[in-house]
Amino acid sequence: MRFATSVATLIASAALSTAASVSFVTLDNTQRTIYFTSNPGSSNIDSVTTAPGKNTTVTFPDTWQGNWYAVKDGASNVPGMLGEVNFGSWKGLTYFDVSAIVDPNDKDNVKQIFPAASHEPMSGCETFPCNDAYYLPDDIQTKATLESDLVCTLGAGSTGYSFTEAQ
Repeated sequence: MRFATSVATLIASAALSTAASVSFVTLDNTQRTIYFTSNPGSSNIDSVTTAPGKNTTVTFPDTWQGNWYAVKDGASNVPGMLGEVNFGSWKGLTYFDVSAIVDPNDKDNVKQIFPAASHEPMSGCETFPCNDAYYLPDDIQTKATLESDLVCTLGAGSTGYSFTEAQ
């Protein structure tokens, strides 16, 4: 009977576990492919193609860790500005940032990341460079949220949101 109770508890706790997501919002008229790189221990995520002016939502396992980059249709598959995330990490928080370490000159693909409901805190820039991106390995630009659903903007344009940096 103990085994049955343990199994029931395990199933109940798994049901409470929620998936995480990133909605990729294309702000211009460019189609892009988004490539994902999982950290060791995290599931592989297949690349997705975004349509101009459309949102594409990708669902992740609730403790997924890794990054992504976008490549314009017809361009070489070379990593540029990165979106980095650690879902369901320490104390259940989601940690995220836009990283310019690989290629700070990629100013047309990954732009900003922010929580879907609250829209803050925000990492990244509408126009690079800015003070809200991760440029050096010791930068303190990683943001944290209780939310597990994020938005990542792609391309030139404005989200129309008013962001206030969390203090």
